[in-house]
Amino acid sequence: MDSNGFRNAAISSIEEIIGYYDNIETRNVVSTVEPGYLRKLLPTEAPAQGEPWADIQKDIEAKILPGITHWQHPGFHAFFPCATSYPSILGELYSAALSGACFNWICSPAVTELETIVLDWLAKLLGLPDCYLSTGATRGGGVIQGSASEAVLTAMVAAREKYLCETVPADLDGEARDDAIAHKRSRMVALATTTTHSSTKKAAIILGVRFMAIPVRAEDNYALSGPVLARALADCRARDLEPFFLTATLGTTDTCAVDDFAGITSALAGFVPAGAPGEVWVHVDAAYAGAALVCPEVQAATNVALVAGFHSFDMNMHKWLLTNFDASCLYVRDREWFVRALTVNQAVYGNAASDGGLVTDYREWQIPLGRRFRSLKVWFVLRSYGADGLRAYIRRTTKLGDDFAAWLRARADLFEIMTGPSFALTVFRMVGRPESDEDERNALTKALYDAVNATGHMWVTSTVLNGRFGIRMMTGVRTTEKEHVEAAFQTLVGAAEEILKS
Repeated sequence: MDSNGFRNAAISSIEEIIGYYDNIETRNVVSTVEPGYLRKLLPTEAPAQGEPWADIQKDIEAKILPGITHWQHPGFHAFFPCATSYPSILGELYSAALSGACFNWICSPAVTELETIVLDWLAKLLGLPDCYLSTGATRGGGVIQGSASEAVLTAMVAAREKYLCETVPADLDGEARDDAIAHKRSRMVALATTTTHSSTKKAAIILGVRFMAIPVRAEDNYALSGPVLARALADCRARDLEPFFLTATLGTTDTCAVDDFAGITSALAGFVPAGAPGEVWVHVDAAYAGAALVCPEVQAATNVALVAGFHSFDMNMHKWLLTNFDASCLYVRDREWFVRALTVNQAVYGNAASDGGLVTDYREWQIPLGRRFRSLKVWFVLRSYGADGLRAYIRRTTKLGDDFAAWLRARADLFEIMTGPSFALTVFRMVGRPESDEDERNALTKALYDAVNATGHMWVTSTVLNGRFGIRMMTGVRTTEKEHVEAAFQTLVGAAEEILKS
């Protein structure tokens, strides 16, 4: 494909993408193909001769789109949004054109420097304390990771090395030091709650340390409180375990609960004071709800200023901030924690700027070596929408969640809200019949869940809270408008009434 061929193919592809978005409502939300469908449609080997672009493009609609679940569909109310926008797509296009591994500053200086700058922009928009800025007194800063799970793993690696450095006697060396580290690792434990994302447990498995899930309660709105954490820490100490890492959450996966940052700070101060050797590293997972921090009222309501006393913070622009996957923005209070834990040098990496300590090399802030030019799409989105545009989007989709919850309350004969609305998410279930016990209410709610998803017009996901089956309804997708949420509510009402008749 030469330049002219690329021009024609690109124009045709862009038009097709625009048509996809303009007509996305006509498609079912969830793919209905059977497992293995694509193998039946494609040859068993790659073609010997190149094919015309027109033939390849036809197969997007004929073979690929039937197997796509449409996350940008206005009827997508499942999980959390996986946002994109036209400026973000353009950023991805330029990134592909300027492709490179870009692990060192010298590999492409603009790749490193733009990432540092736009993540400082974002930190200020989110109201993060100055210690998380690249220009802050503690030399913090941000780095784009692939996902919040990757961010948790990266932070936990740094936390493990920091903890071992501070707690293993410095006068040991050789085999004695290796034995002391091995013993210490066998007692180290990472903490999270039962509603924290599974990535913390997975990171602990990868690193070979223990994991403890702290139960949370409905009376605390399924958030981690100070007293509950204090009891968990005391339990660890009684069992001769050494907590070294805690994931605190701003917007849990199941319910969008916000952990009690003030209570966490107080509980940890009574365990190992902040800044003391062996302190617990606190990582704030704000993967979805962190986007709402662009709104000053959310910053105040969530006490985000308190994260100044924690160690790392992560949010995904690719969930609720109009940037396509992947763009997980991880901030650290002191970059040296990452650099010490993750730097492995090879002669081939050497260059004057890096060797002289004059630049940031993001390979020292992440698990992989190579990296893409992901900051371009972040830059394009921030400039295209501006702070006001991003706030308007968050507030609009949050209001849709509030509207939905109000409609549920108006039909208290059918529905009961379990949690929310919180960050455009409401968890609810069917009330059932007067004589219904918990098992029957769970069964009725499960039947409702299956019925509405079977329509193809909407997709919701479920959760189980203290043995109660609930439906999660999320309204954060960019294309979703009030009419779509109202249609979803009417679908739920109709299905619920039918179920109660049976």
